[in-house]
Amino acid sequence: MTTWVLVWLVIGLVTVLALLAMLIGLARNAAVLARSAARLQRELAPVAEELNAEAAETSDRAASLSQKAPGRHSD
Repeated sequence: MTTWVLVWLVIGLVTVLALLAMLIGLARNAAVLARSAARLQRELAPVAEELNAEAAETSDRAASLSQKAPGRHSD
């Protein structure tokens, strides 16, 4: 083997190792992001349910108020 072949083999090996390290880091960050998103969803679910209940209550109240209001006559 010539020196140039050995140099290119070392460069290729170092490049592959660097890519593997980056892929491992990317996978770890993706896992952290997934856990954070799941935690956020768990923590916000009760608040979202409360807001939905209040929105439904407000909608029902608005509908009952509109039914109690005197009808408007068109001229």
